[in-house]
Amino acid sequence: MSLEARKIRLIMELRRGGISDTDVLSAIERIPREAFVPKPFQDQSYENMALPIGRGQTLSQPQVVAMMTQALTLNKRMKVLEVGTGSGYQAAILSRLCRRVYTIERYKELLSEAEERFTELRLHNVTTKLGDGYKGWKEQAPFERIIITAAPKEIPQALLEQLAIGGILVLPLGSQGNNQELIRITRTEHGFDQENLGGVRFVPLVHGMPKER
Repeated sequence: MSLEARKIRLIMELRRGGISDTDVLSAIERIPREAFVPKPFQDQSYENMALPIGRGQTLSQPQVVAMMTQALTLNKRMKVLEVGTGSGYQAAILSRLCRRVYTIERYKELLSEAEERFTELRLHNVTTKLGDGYKGWKEQAPFERIIITAAPKEIPQALLEQLAIGGILVLPLGSQGNNQELIRITRTEHGFDQENLGGVRFVPLVHGMPKER
């Protein structure tokens, strides 16, 4: 089966799995996932599964990427913060749906590879930073939307503070294992409203920067 046929099959699977936002589906169709997948896994680019990308990190399952993106309810005017660039795939999807994406990664090697992909795909509205995701990106705050692509044990306070009034934060929350939940937080004039969107499995969000070898 060709990559194109596999992509069409995946889009149909996402629809059956509850992804109804046509803009999200269109972004997934337009961004070549194979460009973000390590060579040994190329033939699995359009399988609905997570794939390893090195440094103990993963490229999330397309169903989860689509679900988190749909939960953000994006529009073209928004400024979005992503914590955990990884391969760059989620940022690339976001770049098709909002005005600008700011994305933070703690591993220099992963960030360099992601930046090369953004250049190759001519995604000019993605700005990257090497840094500790727990601290967010204070200089660019507030953000209308924030997405965290690794699971903290508690919601990082700095990120709540960097969310605009009316803004939405989507993140997996909980220790590694089977008890992580996908959470959507909306900041109101009076505080934060929280919704549970179901169980997920993510690598942990780690404090601080790695010691470079």
